Amino acid sequence: MKILHLDTNHELLINQLNDLGFTNHEDYTSSKETIEARISDYDGIILRSRFTIDKSFLDAAKNLKFIGRVGAGLENIDVEYAKVKGVELIAAPEGNRNAVGEHALGMLLSLFNKLNKADAEVRQGKWLREANRGVELDGKTVGIIGYGNTGKSFAKKLKGFDVEVLCYDILDDVADENAKQVSLQELQEQADVVSLHTPQTVLTLNMINTVLINQFKNPFWFINTARGKSVVTADLVSALKSGKILGAGLDVLEYEKTSFEALFSSEMPEAFQYLINAKNVILSPHVAGWTVESKEKLAQTIVDKIKAKFC
Repeated sequence: MKILHLDTNHELLINQLNDLGFTNHEDYTSSKETIEARISDYDGIILRSRFTIDKSFLDAAKNLKFIGRVGAGLENIDVEYAKVKGVELIAAPEGNRNAVGEHALGMLLSLFNKLNKADAEVRQGKWLREANRGVELDGKTVGIIGYGNTGKSFAKKLKGFDVEVLCYDILDDVADENAKQVSLQELQEQADVVSLHTPQTVLTLNMINTVLINQFKNPFWFINTARGKSVVTADLVSALKSGKILGAGLDVLEYEKTSFEALFSSEMPEAFQYLINAKNVILSPHVAGWTVESKEKLAQTIVDKIKAKFC
């Protein structure tokens, strides 16, 4: 079987697939159109998020047996049409779940203790102790929306704190020893912290909006290490201004595109302008799942799943 690699990944991925007898080709620069013109030569594709695998591409991939997505989500693939075409979809949510859980906890603790703000001030010669008095996580109720791989990982990281952890998911019976499953309404009544761990689907697009935010009984802290388009940024900013949301840690943004940097050379959305200047907001560039260890784990997970299915 011939596999086309469209993004660079950990070297073990190609090395181990070679050892398993697969033929591996790499193309990290050609346009989608160029690749589509010759994709019928390949039995498998491995990519991260370089471009969208749509109906046109899948129709051209006449011999395609699988797509390996080195990451957790499949939103850059037309999943339903791939299934119609008999293409196996292989993702690796297990590979970076620990990294995401740690990143979410790091963001939360940084917000509670104003670490980013305090660090910037000390570097400017300001020694403002009272202005940087923090709050403690112990005694809080943490609500996790989406209790799959990363949601469970975050809950596990919270075990060392004296907190109550609640989870809400569209699936039944996902609770474990680290979190109690409740209705969305119950989570909204109790949560002091809300962490989002959902995939990008038609159900989750724009789900964090003014209506949902205002249904929470208490002001809360918000963490998003999931997908940027699940949050209406303008509504989030309104809640930050009103105090309904006390602070936000955002690893993902609805404005993300292939070239996110273009936001800084064109007309910047007003809501994003607020976020980059807000002292109770922490931003990171979609790296919650990107650690030295997760790079290897993601690649190994893909290899193991291909081996189990096709060897």
